[in-house]
Amino acid sequence: MAAALWLLAGLVLLLAGARRLRRGRARWGPRAAPRGGRALVLTAHPDDEALFFGPALLGLRRAGAVPALLCCSAGNYYNQGEIRKKELEESCCVLGIPPSDVTVIDHRDLPDNPAVEWDTQLLATIVLEHIEAKNINLVVTFDAGGVSGHANHVSLYAAVRYLHSEGKLPEGCHVLVLESVSLVRKYISFLDVPLSCLLPTDVLFILSEEETEQAKRAMRCHRSQLLWFRHLYVLFSRYMVVNSLRLL
Repeated sequence: MAAALWLLAGLVLLLAGARRLRRGRARWGPRAAPRGGRALVLTAHPDDEALFFGPALLGLRRAGAVPALLCCSAGNYYNQGEIRKKELEESCCVLGIPPSDVTVIDHRDLPDNPAVEWDTQLLATIVLEHIEAKNINLVVTFDAGGVSGHANHVSLYAAVRYLHSEGKLPEGCHVLVLESVSLVRKYISFLDVPLSCLLPTDVLFILSEEETEQAKRAMRCHRSQLLWFRHLYVLFSRYMVVNSLRLL
């Protein structure tokens, strides 16, 4: 009985602490990239920006950066590419990104397919051309785990890692990768906020409750993708509330 009471008290304190932290904030570590300038969020599919990068997109805007989006497929796995491109534009408008800063790559060698690893050289060439054309000084994308392990997500990391390690990025262009976390942490929503604050990271974006609702509205623009399990994801995923990122 005593153990149960202590557990309940701990849970109440954790909930209270998480809510106090959720006032819309960002933490930049000593290695963090510049806060302003032009930022490019690099995704694999329409809806990635809302499912995974909402805190980063809204947090970057709050920090004075101008974020743009490069989506490397039209999400045509179920022949819904044209629908999904329109949904992506709607979602980005909710997140404050105008259509002029949203680019979708619809290349036959970059198919939306969880079993296909995209060609690193091809992808790196496309990404670098976009970085140079848009004068980007900060790239944000997936890490080696791709959050969900999706091969297309991981391919983005491989391409950006190649550009970084080979010194092909423009001078002053930094790369932040979105941290993949354990399954338990992934689905505890805002309860992951205190833990994310305690663990080492280079940049941490935490959404306020109002901003979290904004991110959820963006996801609801992707009507073709709102199957039952995605409604659960929106309710429980920590990526709708917090993004922890590391600098390459």
